[in-house]
Amino acid sequence: MITSQPYPPPGQRFVIVGTTGSGKTTLADQIAQTLNLPHIELDALFWGPNWTKPPREDFRQRVSAALSGPRWVLDGNYSLARDIIWSQADVLVWLDYSLPLVWGRLFRRALRRIGRQEVLWNGNRETWRGQFFSRDSLFLYALTSRKKHHQTYPALLAQAEYAHLQVYRQRSPRDTDRWLQTLQGV
Repeated sequence: MITSQPYPPPGQRFVIVGTTGSGKTTLADQIAQTLNLPHIELDALFWGPNWTKPPREDFRQRVSAALSGPRWVLDGNYSLARDIIWSQADVLVWLDYSLPLVWGRLFRRALRRIGRQEVLWNGNRETWRGQFFSRDSLFLYALTSRKKHHQTYPALLAQAEYAHLQVYRQRSPRDTDRWLQTLQGV
């Protein structure tokens, strides 16, 4: 059930989901620092060198191992491991921002990463071609995944196996900032 009531005390296991470029990793980092929690980035567990994808079971084992601790904050949407993650989490934050906002953030992030040649997971780097002239562009992925999340997340969150989750669907960065401030007094 999606929570609209005042924010209760935080849990110990957070999962941050949302469209690529919405700020999942940034928020997870902020929560991790505020509550002194380990931060797990699913992209780091998924992507191998040269943007290679792991076998399904290898990825699921990596996720299970990463979640073995009693407290954590994780960011990412990989459906391959959703059942593992969501069943162990107690708080889910859905960054459900508008597509123009997400694309603006994604554009700035791509420019920064490409311009600075930032090294990502396992030595990977984003490229002009990959981001702007490819079928694998994150801009195209943001468009399709956002629509998919709107279709699937409400139904998934209504399922009995996820009834334990405290869900916060944030529709603006202002909402998210307010929610984050409630954690700072804890």
